[in-house]
Amino acid sequence: MSRKYKFHNKSGAYFVSFATVNWIDVFTRDVYLNILADSIDYCRKNKSMELYAYCFMPSHVHFIFRSSIDQPSELLRDFKKHTAKKVLNAIIENPQESRKEWLLWMFERAGKKNSNTSKYQFWQHHNKPIELWSPDVLKQKLDYIHNNPVVSGFVIDQVDWKYSSARNFQEDHTVLEIDDIGFMG
Repeated sequence: MSRKYKFHNKSGAYFVSFATVNWIDVFTRDVYLNILADSIDYCRKNKSMELYAYCFMPSHVHFIFRSSIDQPSELLRDFKKHTAKKVLNAIIENPQESRKEWLLWMFERAGKKNSNTSKYQFWQHHNKPIELWSPDVLKQKLDYIHNNPVVSGFVIDQVDWKYSSARNFQEDHTVLEIDDIGFMG
C-alpha cells in the first residue's frame, strides 16, 4: 500500500471509502443499511468516533471521521469487522433475500482467496484514508460524498438520498447524528 494511504496523523480527521468485495450491491435493503447506521451510532457513543459526514451507497461507504482517542485504524478495522459479521448474518437470516445463495457464494469465494479470512470476506481490505488537513480539502471531500448518489444517477438532489449526511446539513438527523467538524469556512 502506498504511503499516501495511511493514517499518519492519528488525531486528524480523515476521508475514507471502503467497498464490498467485487463491488457487490449489498446495501439495497433497509435491513442492511440500518446495520451500518446502528454500528456508526454505537461507535459514536462507545468507541470515540466523531462522524462529520457519511454516505452509504449500494456497494460502498464514505465517511469523514476522526478517532478522539487517536486510533483511527483500529476504529475502522473494528467497524468493518463488526458490520461484516452483522450483515452476513442478516443475509443468512433474511427469508426475503432473493440473492442469498449468490451473495454468500461470492463472499465465500472471496474469502477462499484470502488466507487471513476464516470463511467469508465481506469488505475489501483497503480504506484509502486521506487526511483532511485544510478547509479546502474538507470541502472537496464533503462535496464528493454528498454528490456521489447524484453522479451515480440515483437522485437529482443530494438531500433526496436517505443514507447521506447531506440531509444532516439540512437539519434532518433522522438516520444518523453527526458531529460538527468546526473548521468549515
